[in-house]
Amino acid sequence: MAQLNMVQAINQALSQEMARDDRVLLLGEDVGRDGGVFRVTEGLLERFGRERVLDTPLCESGIMGAAIGMAAYGLRPVPEIQFLGFTYSAFEQLFAHAARLRSRSRGRYSCPMVVRTPYGGGIKAPELHEESTEALFCQVPGLKVVVPSGPYVAKGLLLAALRDPDPVLFLEPTRLYRLLREEVPEGEYLVELGKARVARPGNSVTVVAWGSMLERVLKAVEGYDAEVLDLLTLNPFDSEAIISSVQKTGRLVIVHEAAKTCGFGAEIAATVAEAAILHLRAPILRVTAPDVPVPLAKLIDYYLPDAQQIRFALDEVLQY
Repeated sequence: MAQLNMVQAINQALSQEMARDDRVLLLGEDVGRDGGVFRVTEGLLERFGRERVLDTPLCESGIMGAAIGMAAYGLRPVPEIQFLGFTYSAFEQLFAHAARLRSRSRGRYSCPMVVRTPYGGGIKAPELHEESTEALFCQVPGLKVVVPSGPYVAKGLLLAALRDPDPVLFLEPTRLYRLLREEVPEGEYLVELGKARVARPGNSVTVVAWGSMLERVLKAVEGYDAEVLDLLTLNPFDSEAIISSVQKTGRLVIVHEAAKTCGFGAEIAATVAEAAILHLRAPILRVTAPDVPVPLAKLIDYYLPDAQQIRFALDEVLQY
C-alpha cells in the first residue's frame, strides 16, 4: 500500500471523485494551472480540463457565491479558499445562503458543496495565513465542519464530504500537509462524518484534540495512561464518544490551537459538564493558544500549545 502525505491523499480523493461523478468541479485562485497554493490540485486541470477546474479572480465572496449557485443548480462544486483567514470575506455567503438554502426552500433545494481551505499555524507564514478560528464556523447551523488529522482520514473524510447533500467546510491543517506519511488505500473508502475515533486507548484521563494538535498530543502523552480522541468532525461533533470516554477515565483535557475564549473546547467542556459532571474526578482543563492575534513567524512557536503545556495539564488533573 502506498505511503502518502496529506497533499497526495487529498489530491487522490479529488481525482477519484471527479472521475466517478462528472458533477464535481473545482474553482478557486490558482487551483488550475498552478495546482493550488500548496499544490493540492496539481495535475487535475490537465486530467479534467478547464470546464471542471476553474481558475478564478482574487475574490473570495465571488468564489463562494458562484459555488452556491452551482450547487443549487445540481453540480458538486469544491471551492478552494487559499487560507482560512481569507474566508472571512466570504462568511456572509456561507452564513446567509449556503447553510440556509435547505431550510429557506423547505427542502426544495440543497447546497452540496465542499469548501476546502488550509488552516492553522506552524508554517511561519504572514498575517492571516495561520488562523485557527474553526469555532466561528461551528456556530453556523447547517454547515458541517471537518478537520482531518492525517493522510488516511483526510482521503476518507473528503470522499464522505463530497457525497454529503449539504455544505461542508473542510479545514486542512497546513502544518500536516507534508509532515506525515501514512498507508492510504488506492481504492475508495469513506470515513463517516460526525464520528470521532480513538487514536490511543487509555484509562486514566481523556484527551480530546483535532487537526494538527493530534500529532502533538500523541507525542506528549507517551508514558501516561491517556485515552486520546481525534474529533475529526467539529460540527456536528461526536459528544457520545467524549462522554463515554470521560465516564471511564473521570478526567478531561482538551487541546486546540485556537484562542481559549469561546474556542471549541468551551463547547466540549460545557457538554461534558451537562452530561457527565458526576463522573468527573478533576476540573476540565483546556490547553490552547493565548487570547491574542496570531503572531508573525518569529513568535508562532511560542503561540501554539506545545508538549510541555499538555503534560502540565495531564499532571494537574491526575493529582485528583
